[in-house]
Amino acid sequence: MTSHVTTDINSGPKRLSADVLIIGGGIVGTSAALALAKAGRKVVLLERDLCGSRSSGINYGGVRRQGRSVSQLPLAQRAHRIWEGLSDLIGIDGEYVRSGHFKLARSAADMQALEAYAELSKPFGLGIELISGERLRQQCPWLGGAVVGGSLCPEDGQANPRLVSPAFAQAAQRAGAHIIERCEVREAGYDGTAFSVRAELNTGEGRQSLQVRAAALINCAGAWAGKLAEAFGETVPMFSGHPNMAVTEPIPHFLPWSLGVEGGSIYCRQVSRGNVVLGGGRGYAQDENRARSSHDAILALLPQAVDLLPALRHVHIIRTWSGVEGYLPDRQPILGASSTQDGLFHGFGFCGAGFQIGPAAGEVLADLVMHGRSDIPIDAFSIRRFQSTLPVADFNLASEPERKIQ
Repeated sequence: MTSHVTTDINSGPKRLSADVLIIGGGIVGTSAALALAKAGRKVVLLERDLCGSRSSGINYGGVRRQGRSVSQLPLAQRAHRIWEGLSDLIGIDGEYVRSGHFKLARSAADMQALEAYAELSKPFGLGIELISGERLRQQCPWLGGAVVGGSLCPEDGQANPRLVSPAFAQAAQRAGAHIIERCEVREAGYDGTAFSVRAELNTGEGRQSLQVRAAALINCAGAWAGKLAEAFGETVPMFSGHPNMAVTEPIPHFLPWSLGVEGGSIYCRQVSRGNVVLGGGRGYAQDENRARSSHDAILALLPQAVDLLPALRHVHIIRTWSGVEGYLPDRQPILGASSTQDGLFHGFGFCGAGFQIGPAAGEVLADLVMHGRSDIPIDAFSIRRFQSTLPVADFNLASEPERKIQ
Protein backbone atom coordinates (compact mmCIF):
# COMPACT_ATOMS: atom_id res chain seq x y z
CA MET A 1 0.00 0.00 0.00
CA THR A 2 1.30 3.46 -0.83
CA SER A 3 -0.27 6.86 -0.69
CA HIS A 4 2.03 8.34 -3.36
CA VAL A 5 2.31 11.51 -1.29
CA THR A 6 5.62 13.18 -2.05
CA THR A 7 7.73 14.38 0.86
CA ASP A 8 10.43 16.84 -0.19
CA ILE A 9 11.75 17.74 3.23
CA ASN A 10 15.41 17.34 2.25
CA SER A 11 15.22 20.39 -0.01
CA GLY A 12 13.46 22.47 2.65
CA PRO A 13 14.17 23.68 6.17
CA LYS A 14 14.43 21.34 9.14
CA ARG A 15 12.15 23.72 11.02
CA LEU A 16 8.58 24.28 9.87
CA SER A 17 5.81 26.52 11.07
CA ALA A 18 2.09 26.17 10.42
CA ASP A 19 -1.30 27.46 11.39
CA VAL A 20 -2.34 23.88 12.15
CA LEU A 21 -0.27 20.77 12.81
CA ILE A 22 -2.04 17.44 12.41
CA ILE A 23 -0.54 14.24 13.79
CA GLY A 24 -1.87 11.15 12.03
CA GLY A 25 -2.56 10.53 8.34
CA GLY A 26 -5.65 8.36 8.51
CA ILE A 27 -8.97 9.35 6.98
CA VAL A 28 -9.84 11.70 9.86
CA GLY A 29 -6.54 13.58 9.88
CA THR A 30 -6.27 13.89 6.12
CA SER A 31 -9.88 15.02 5.71
CA ALA A 32 -9.22 17.70 8.34
CA ALA A 33 -6.08 18.70 6.43
CA LEU A 34 -8.05 18.90 3.20
CA ALA A 35 -10.77 21.10 4.69
CA LEU A 36 -8.26 23.41 6.38
CA ALA A 37 -6.03 23.73 3.32
CA LYS A 38 -9.01 24.51 1.10
CA ALA A 39 -9.93 27.27 3.55
CA GLY A 40 -6.47 28.80 3.15
CA ARG A 41 -4.87 27.60 6.38
CA LYS A 42 -1.20 26.60 6.41
CA VAL A 43 -1.26 22.92 7.36
CA VAL A 44 1.49 20.44 8.20
CA LEU A 45 0.51 16.78 8.68
CA LEU A 46 2.92 14.22 10.11
CA GLU A 47 2.33 10.50 9.52
CA ARG A 48 4.58 7.87 11.04
CA ASP A 49 4.06 5.40 8.20
CA LEU A 50 2.13 5.99 4.96
CA CYS A 51 -1.12 7.91 4.91
CA GLY A 52 -4.07 5.53 5.12
CA SER A 53 -1.90 2.50 5.88
CA ARG A 54 -3.16 1.83 9.38
CA SER A 55 -6.78 1.38 10.56
CA SER A 56 -8.08 3.65 7.78
CA GLY A 57 -6.65 1.27 5.18
CA ILE A 58 -7.09 -2.17 6.75
CA ASN A 59 -10.75 -1.91 7.72
CA TYR A 60 -13.68 -3.75 6.15
CA GLY A 61 -14.73 -0.89 3.87
CA GLY A 62 -18.31 -0.61 5.07
CA VAL A 63 -19.84 2.82 4.53
CA ARG A 64 -22.84 2.45 6.81
CA ARG A 65 -25.01 4.60 9.02
CA GLN A 66 -27.29 1.78 10.13
CA GLY A 67 -26.44 0.34 13.52
CA ARG A 68 -24.66 3.40 14.86
CA SER A 69 -25.62 4.91 18.17
CA VAL A 70 -28.13 7.75 17.90
CA SER A 71 -25.44 10.18 19.09
CA GLN A 72 -23.36 9.34 16.00
CA LEU A 73 -26.15 9.70 13.44
CA PRO A 74 -25.86 13.49 12.90
CA LEU A 75 -22.17 12.95 12.16
CA ALA A 76 -22.98 9.97 9.94
CA GLN A 77 -25.53 12.03 8.01
CA ARG A 78 -22.97 14.76 7.35
CA ALA A 79 -20.54 12.07 6.20
CA HIS A 80 -23.24 10.60 3.95
CA ARG A 81 -23.38 13.89 2.06
CA ILE A 82 -19.59 14.00 1.77
CA TRP A 83 -19.44 10.46 0.39
CA GLU A 84 -22.02 11.44 -2.22
CA GLY A 85 -19.53 13.90 -3.71
CA LEU A 86 -16.44 11.76 -3.11
CA SER A 87 -15.10 11.80 -6.67
CA ASP A 88 -15.21 15.59 -6.89
CA LEU A 89 -13.63 15.91 -3.45
CA ILE A 90 -10.66 13.54 -3.73
CA GLY A 91 -10.41 12.86 -7.46
CA ILE A 92 -11.33 9.14 -7.50
CA ASP A 93 -14.49 7.17 -6.81
CA GLY A 94 -12.67 4.81 -4.46
CA GLU A 95 -14.97 1.98 -5.61
CA TYR A 96 -17.66 3.63 -3.53
CA VAL A 97 -21.14 2.32 -4.28
CA ARG A 98 -24.40 2.77 -2.42
CA SER A 99 -25.11 -0.92 -2.59
CA GLY A 100 -27.26 -0.97 0.55
CA HIS A 101 -26.42 -2.39 3.95
CA PHE A 102 -28.50 -5.33 5.18
CA LYS A 103 -28.37 -6.31 8.85
CA LEU A 104 -29.46 -9.89 9.43
CA ALA A 105 -31.59 -11.29 12.24
CA ARG A 106 -31.13 -14.92 13.24
CA SER A 107 -33.89 -14.99 15.87
CA ALA A 108 -37.15 -13.30 16.78
CA ALA A 109 -35.28 -11.35 19.46
CA ASP A 110 -32.80 -10.11 16.84
CA MET A 111 -35.67 -9.00 14.63
CA GLN A 112 -37.28 -7.11 17.50
CA ALA A 113 -33.98 -5.30 18.09
CA LEU A 114 -33.83 -4.29 14.43
CA GLU A 115 -37.42 -3.08 14.54
CA ALA A 116 -36.65 -0.99 17.63
CA TYR A 117 -33.61 0.55 15.95
CA ALA A 118 -35.58 1.37 12.80
CA GLU A 119 -38.08 3.27 14.93
CA LEU A 120 -35.39 5.01 16.99
CA SER A 121 -33.51 6.19 13.90
CA LYS A 122 -36.55 7.46 11.97
CA PRO A 123 -35.91 11.15 12.77
CA PHE A 124 -32.57 10.91 10.94
CA GLY A 125 -34.02 9.74 7.63
CA LEU A 126 -32.04 6.55 7.11
CA GLY A 127 -34.93 5.03 5.15
CA ILE A 128 -34.62 1.62 6.80
CA GLU A 129 -36.77 -1.18 5.38
CA LEU A 130 -37.61 -4.29 7.44
CA ILE A 131 -37.71 -7.51 5.45
CA SER A 132 -38.89 -10.89 6.74
CA GLY A 133 -41.05 -13.88 5.96
CA GLU A 134 -41.88 -14.75 2.37
CA ARG A 135 -40.51 -11.46 1.08
CA LEU A 136 -37.11 -12.33 2.56
CA ARG A 137 -37.00 -15.66 0.69
CA GLN A 138 -38.11 -14.07 -2.56
CA GLN A 139 -35.74 -11.12 -2.36
CA CYS A 140 -32.75 -12.98 -0.88
CA PRO A 141 -32.61 -16.50 -2.35
CA TRP A 142 -28.87 -16.50 -1.67
CA LEU A 143 -29.40 -16.52 2.12
CA GLY A 144 -29.09 -19.62 4.28
CA GLY A 145 -32.00 -20.89 6.32
CA ALA A 146 -30.73 -19.59 9.68
CA VAL A 147 -31.80 -16.03 8.83
CA VAL A 148 -35.36 -14.98 9.81
CA GLY A 149 -35.29 -11.39 8.63
CA GLY A 150 -33.29 -8.24 8.31
CA SER A 151 -33.07 -4.50 8.14
CA LEU A 152 -32.05 -2.82 4.88
CA CYS A 153 -30.60 0.70 4.72
CA PRO A 154 -30.66 1.10 0.94
CA GLU A 155 -28.39 4.14 0.62
CA ASP A 156 -25.60 2.77 2.81
CA GLY A 157 -22.79 1.12 0.93
CA GLN A 158 -19.16 0.14 0.63
CA ALA A 159 -15.83 1.39 -0.69
CA ASN A 160 -12.20 0.33 -0.96
CA PRO A 161 -10.32 1.78 2.03
CA ARG A 162 -6.96 1.02 0.41
CA LEU A 163 -7.87 3.55 -2.29
CA VAL A 164 -10.03 6.08 -0.44
CA SER A 165 -7.89 6.81 2.61
CA PRO A 166 -4.62 7.58 0.74
CA ALA A 167 -6.61 9.64 -1.78
CA PHE A 168 -7.69 12.04 0.96
CA ALA A 169 -4.00 12.69 1.68
CA GLN A 170 -3.28 13.28 -1.99
CA ALA A 171 -6.21 15.69 -2.24
CA ALA A 172 -5.03 17.56 0.87
CA GLN A 173 -1.57 17.88 -0.64
CA ARG A 174 -3.00 19.22 -3.89
CA ALA A 175 -4.93 21.79 -1.84
CA GLY A 176 -1.70 23.00 -0.28
CA ALA A 177 -1.22 20.92 2.87
CA HIS A 178 2.35 19.83 3.63
CA ILE A 179 2.11 16.06 4.10
CA ILE A 180 5.17 14.38 5.59
CA GLU A 181 5.15 10.58 5.73
CA ARG A 182 7.51 8.21 7.57
CA CYS A 183 7.86 10.87 10.22
CA GLU A 184 7.51 9.77 13.84
CA VAL A 185 6.71 12.23 16.61
CA ARG A 186 9.19 12.04 19.48
CA GLU A 187 8.16 14.98 21.67
CA ALA A 188 5.17 17.27 21.76
CA GLY A 189 4.27 20.13 24.04
CA TYR A 190 3.08 23.71 24.38
CA ASP A 191 5.62 26.40 25.27
CA GLY A 192 3.20 29.17 26.18
CA THR A 193 2.91 30.67 22.71
CA ALA A 194 2.66 27.72 20.30
CA PHE A 195 2.66 23.97 20.05
CA SER A 196 6.12 22.57 19.49
CA VAL A 197 6.73 19.09 18.10
CA ARG A 198 10.00 17.30 17.51
CA ALA A 199 9.80 14.46 15.02
CA GLU A 200 12.17 12.10 13.27
CA LEU A 201 11.93 11.64 9.52
CA ASN A 202 13.05 8.42 7.87
CA THR A 203 14.52 9.59 4.57
CA GLY A 204 15.41 6.11 3.36
CA GLU A 205 19.07 7.00 3.70
CA GLY A 206 18.98 7.85 7.38
CA ARG A 207 17.02 9.78 9.96
CA GLN A 208 16.58 13.52 10.09
CA SER A 209 15.28 15.61 12.98
CA LEU A 210 12.35 17.91 12.26
CA GLN A 211 10.87 20.66 14.42
CA VAL A 212 7.35 21.97 13.79
CA ARG A 213 5.62 24.89 15.53
CA ALA A 214 1.93 25.60 15.09
CA ALA A 215 -0.83 27.67 16.62
CA ALA A 216 -3.21 24.66 16.72
CA LEU A 217 -2.64 20.94 17.07
CA ILE A 218 -5.00 18.14 15.99
CA ASN A 219 -4.42 14.68 17.48
CA CYS A 220 -5.53 12.03 14.98
CA ALA A 221 -2.88 9.47 15.86
CA GLY A 222 -5.27 6.50 15.90
CA ALA A 223 -4.50 3.70 18.32
CA TRP A 224 -1.48 5.68 19.55
CA ALA A 225 -3.36 8.95 20.15
CA GLY A 226 -3.72 8.26 23.86
CA LYS A 227 0.00 8.83 24.36
CA LEU A 228 -0.24 12.25 22.77
CA ALA A 229 -3.30 13.15 24.85
CA GLU A 230 -1.46 12.06 27.98
CA ALA A 231 1.36 14.50 27.18
CA PHE A 232 -1.21 17.24 27.78
CA GLY A 233 -2.58 15.79 31.01
CA GLU A 234 -5.49 13.84 29.51
CA THR A 235 -5.49 10.15 30.29
CA VAL A 236 -8.00 7.99 28.41
CA PRO A 237 -8.69 4.26 28.82
CA MET A 238 -7.97 3.38 25.21
CA PHE A 239 -6.94 -0.10 24.16
CA SER A 240 -6.05 -1.76 20.88
CA GLY A 241 -8.25 -4.09 18.86
CA HIS A 242 -7.28 -6.19 15.87
CA PRO A 243 -9.87 -6.99 13.16
CA ASN A 244 -9.80 -10.44 11.64
CA MET A 245 -10.24 -10.08 7.88
CA ALA A 246 -10.23 -12.37 4.84
CA VAL A 247 -11.04 -12.18 1.14
CA THR A 248 -12.06 -14.96 -1.23
CA GLU A 249 -11.15 -15.70 -4.80
CA PRO A 250 -13.48 -14.07 -7.36
CA ILE A 251 -16.79 -15.90 -7.81
CA PRO A 252 -19.92 -15.08 -9.85
CA HIS A 253 -21.66 -12.04 -8.42
CA PHE A 254 -24.56 -13.00 -6.14
CA LEU A 255 -24.51 -10.62 -3.16
CA PRO A 256 -26.18 -7.25 -3.80
CA TRP A 257 -25.71 -5.70 -0.35
CA SER A 258 -23.06 -5.28 2.30
CA LEU A 259 -24.07 -7.55 5.20
CA GLY A 260 -23.88 -7.37 8.96
CA VAL A 261 -25.48 -9.47 11.68
CA GLU A 262 -27.44 -8.18 14.66
CA GLY A 263 -25.25 -8.78 17.68
CA GLY A 264 -22.10 -8.90 15.57
CA SER A 265 -19.96 -11.97 14.80
CA ILE A 266 -19.63 -11.66 11.01
CA TYR A 267 -19.84 -9.13 8.17
CA CYS A 268 -19.25 -9.49 4.44
CA ARG A 269 -19.55 -7.76 1.08
CA GLN A 270 -18.85 -8.67 -2.53
CA VAL A 271 -16.86 -6.31 -4.73
CA SER A 272 -17.36 -5.77 -8.45
CA ARG A 273 -14.51 -8.19 -9.33
CA GLY A 274 -16.41 -10.97 -7.52
CA ASN A 275 -14.21 -11.31 -4.42
CA VAL A 276 -16.07 -11.55 -1.10
CA VAL A 277 -14.56 -9.61 1.81
CA LEU A 278 -15.25 -11.23 5.19
CA GLY A 279 -14.65 -10.12 8.74
CA GLY A 280 -15.33 -11.42 12.22
CA GLY A 281 -13.53 -12.33 15.40
CA ARG A 282 -10.18 -10.91 16.40
CA GLY A 283 -6.62 -11.07 15.17
CA TYR A 284 -3.66 -10.78 17.51
CA ALA A 285 -0.91 -8.27 18.17
CA GLN A 286 2.63 -9.06 17.11
CA ASP A 287 3.84 -5.95 18.90
CA GLU A 288 2.51 -2.45 19.62
CA ASN A 289 2.47 -1.55 15.93
CA ARG A 290 1.62 -4.76 14.08
CA ALA A 291 -1.09 -7.42 14.12
CA ARG A 292 -1.99 -10.56 12.21
CA SER A 293 -5.17 -12.44 11.53
CA SER A 294 -5.85 -15.40 13.78
CA HIS A 295 -5.87 -18.90 12.27
CA ASP A 296 -8.42 -20.05 14.86
CA ALA A 297 -10.63 -17.00 14.29
CA ILE A 298 -10.57 -17.56 10.51
CA LEU A 299 -11.54 -21.21 11.00
CA ALA A 300 -14.41 -20.13 13.27
CA LEU A 301 -15.53 -17.50 10.76
CA LEU A 302 -15.82 -19.74 7.71
CA PRO A 303 -18.62 -22.07 8.89
CA GLN A 304 -20.68 -19.03 9.92
CA ALA A 305 -20.14 -17.52 6.48
CA VAL A 306 -21.30 -20.70 4.74
CA ASP A 307 -24.37 -20.95 7.00
CA LEU A 308 -25.39 -17.42 6.01
CA LEU A 309 -24.23 -17.63 2.38
CA PRO A 310 -24.20 -21.17 0.98
CA ALA A 311 -22.57 -19.89 -2.22
CA LEU A 312 -19.32 -19.60 -0.26
CA ARG A 313 -19.05 -23.35 0.27
CA HIS A 314 -15.78 -24.65 -1.25
CA VAL A 315 -14.63 -21.11 -2.15
CA HIS A 316 -10.93 -20.44 -1.55
CA ILE A 317 -9.62 -17.77 0.82
CA ILE A 318 -6.76 -15.99 -0.96
CA ARG A 319 -5.64 -13.49 1.69
CA THR A 320 -6.11 -12.67 5.37
CA TRP A 321 -5.02 -9.60 7.30
CA SER A 322 -5.37 -7.57 10.46
CA GLY A 323 -4.23 -4.24 11.88
CA VAL A 324 -4.27 -2.03 14.95
CA GLU A 325 -7.39 -0.04 15.85
CA GLY A 326 -8.08 2.17 18.88
CA TYR A 327 -11.04 1.32 21.14
CA LEU A 328 -12.69 3.00 24.11
CA PRO A 329 -14.85 1.27 26.74
CA ASP A 330 -18.10 2.95 25.67
CA ARG A 331 -17.42 2.31 21.95
CA GLN A 332 -17.72 6.02 21.21
CA PRO A 333 -14.93 8.11 19.68
CA ILE A 334 -13.19 11.09 21.19
CA LEU A 335 -13.92 14.09 18.99
CA GLY A 336 -13.58 17.69 20.06
CA ALA A 337 -11.50 20.16 22.02
CA SER A 338 -8.98 19.24 24.68
CA SER A 339 -10.12 19.59 28.28
CA THR A 340 -6.75 20.97 29.38
CA GLN A 341 -5.18 22.96 26.54
CA ASP A 342 -6.60 25.64 24.28
CA GLY A 343 -5.81 25.04 20.63
CA LEU A 344 -5.56 21.25 21.00
CA PHE A 345 -8.22 19.07 19.38
CA HIS A 346 -8.72 15.31 19.37
CA GLY A 347 -10.16 12.93 16.78
CA PHE A 348 -9.45 9.30 17.65
CA GLY A 349 -10.81 6.09 19.19
CA PHE A 350 -13.33 5.28 16.46
CA CYS A 351 -13.56 1.66 17.63
CA GLY A 352 -13.31 0.02 14.23
CA ALA A 353 -16.22 2.05 12.84
CA GLY A 354 -14.58 5.27 11.69
CA PHE A 355 -14.39 4.77 7.93
CA GLN A 356 -17.86 6.11 7.12
CA ILE A 357 -17.84 8.99 9.61
CA GLY A 358 -14.14 9.79 9.17
CA PRO A 359 -14.55 12.51 6.50
CA ALA A 360 -17.20 14.25 8.60
CA ALA A 361 -15.08 13.97 11.75
CA GLY A 362 -12.23 15.65 9.87
CA GLU A 363 -14.48 18.49 8.75
CA VAL A 364 -15.79 18.92 12.31
CA LEU A 365 -12.21 19.25 13.56
CA ALA A 366 -11.54 21.85 10.87
CA ASP A 367 -14.67 23.74 11.96
CA LEU A 368 -13.48 23.73 15.56
CA VAL A 369 -10.05 25.06 14.61
CA MET A 370 -11.41 27.81 12.34
CA HIS A 371 -14.62 28.81 14.08
CA GLY A 372 -14.45 27.38 17.59
CA ARG A 373 -17.67 25.43 17.09
CA SER A 374 -19.39 22.84 14.93
CA ASP A 375 -22.97 22.57 13.73
CA ILE A 376 -22.80 18.82 14.48
CA PRO A 377 -23.57 17.87 18.11
CA ILE A 378 -20.42 16.27 19.51
CA ASP A 379 -20.82 16.60 23.29
CA ALA A 380 -21.21 12.82 23.58
CA PHE A 381 -17.68 12.41 22.21
CA SER A 382 -15.91 14.83 24.55
CA ILE A 383 -12.69 13.64 26.17
CA ARG A 384 -14.06 15.11 29.40
CA ARG A 385 -16.15 12.01 29.95
CA PHE A 386 -12.97 10.19 30.98
CA GLN A 387 -11.49 12.97 33.08
CA SER A 388 -11.50 13.18 36.87
CA THR A 389 -9.10 16.11 37.00
CA LEU A 390 -9.79 19.76 37.84
CA PRO A 391 -11.99 21.80 35.52
CA VAL A 392 -10.10 23.47 32.70
CA ALA A 393 -10.68 26.91 34.25
CA ASP A 394 -8.56 25.83 37.23
CA PHE A 395 -5.74 24.46 35.08
CA ASN A 396 -3.14 27.15 34.37
CA LEU A 397 -0.91 25.74 31.67
CA ALA A 398 1.20 28.92 31.56
CA SER A 399 2.51 28.11 35.03
CA GLU A 400 3.29 24.52 34.12
CA PRO A 401 6.48 23.23 32.48
CA GLU A 402 6.21 22.08 28.86
CA ARG A 403 4.72 18.59 28.63
CA LYS A 404 6.35 16.12 26.32
CA ILE A 405 5.55 12.76 24.81
CA GLN A 406 8.59 10.54 24.80
